[in-house]
Amino acid sequence: MKAVIQRVKDASCTVDGTVTGRIDHGLLVYFCAEGGDTADMLPKFLSKIVSLRIFEDDGGKMNLSLSDNGGSMLLISQFTLAADISRGRRPSFDGAMGADEAEEFYEKAISLLREMGIHTECGVFGAHMEIKYLNDGPVTIIADSEDIFRKKQ
Repeated sequence: MKAVIQRVKDASCTVDGTVTGRIDHGLLVYFCAEGGDTADMLPKFLSKIVSLRIFEDDGGKMNLSLSDNGGSMLLISQFTLAADISRGRRPSFDGAMGADEAEEFYEKAISLLREMGIHTECGVFGAHMEIKYLNDGPVTIIADSEDIFRKKQ
């Protein structure tokens, strides 16, 4: 799995002129499931995102998580995060999970986030989406399951 995590003041997703998700302060997360990802990895990956201390406390230090500050999440499926640009000029997306399985994975992620108590809005899997947001900071972090699940040596 890969995710691009952005701390935002607000964010929205529109599909065919209809807003499918909108949040005030919180996280805009672009999410990609890759081949080899398993459902048992999902809770730890999402928990890591939700618990990142990237929101400012009263002293101005990044010391609070999404859970701590009561923010929301806008979760957007984005298979292009699996792009392999090592050869040529056309990215390969062979590393992305197949569409049917990835859609189930995305829906499971939304359910798990809501079970964690996170107000979660979302886009539409596989649709052409327009995302508007105001990055706060800016704070942008890239999460990769290979880093989270790497075996300690």
